[in-house]
Amino acid sequence: MSPSGRRRRRAPQQERSRAMVERIIAAGRTVLLDNGYEGASTNRIARAAGISPGSLYQYFPDKDAIVAEVVDRWTDAMHVRISHVFADALEGPPTPVSVRDTMGELLDALAENPRLLRVLIEELPRSPDSRLAAFERRIDDLLTMWLRFHLRGRGTRPVEAIAWILVRTVENVAVSYVLDRPPVDRDVVADELTAMVTAYLRDMSLP
Repeated sequence: MSPSGRRRRRAPQQERSRAMVERIIAAGRTVLLDNGYEGASTNRIARAAGISPGSLYQYFPDKDAIVAEVVDRWTDAMHVRISHVFADALEGPPTPVSVRDTMGELLDALAENPRLLRVLIEELPRSPDSRLAAFERRIDDLLTMWLRFHLRGRGTRPVEAIAWILVRTVENVAVSYVLDRPPVDRDVVADELTAMVTAYLRDMSLP
């Protein structure tokens, strides 16, 4: 058998394997949303995927590996969406418009799947090595670099601490708004977050 023949026959198997992985991940996401982290199990995920537990274990060693993949995909999508608008806002000095655009995008992105957000925030074990924590650190780094550039040596404010405080404050308000659904309009929340952030940055005497 020629090497090219072996490659031709391997491709369909690879495609089937990829399709099976996607099937298991989709089932894992459904089970996680319906039953929460504690209620999710490999048996339930296998049933939702229409396969045997033994078949599932050929692709994932346990439920945590499946949940991690679900979380990573959600976080990656969030990273692309938020980082794009956030990076655009950091290209120049802060303006109410640029900050408001960022606040609105964050609220909209988090509100796309509040059930999954609740599971991620309230039920999953939090790890400093998680993709969600890495995403937060990336935003911290972007804001820290931006603050350093616009301060340009004018003062000795602790920019790393300021970036951490701003990111966590905005994140916690946005997450709480999406999960708690208070009787407050989404635009009001975005406007007030914008006022808070711009006032804080203005106090730092940024240009």
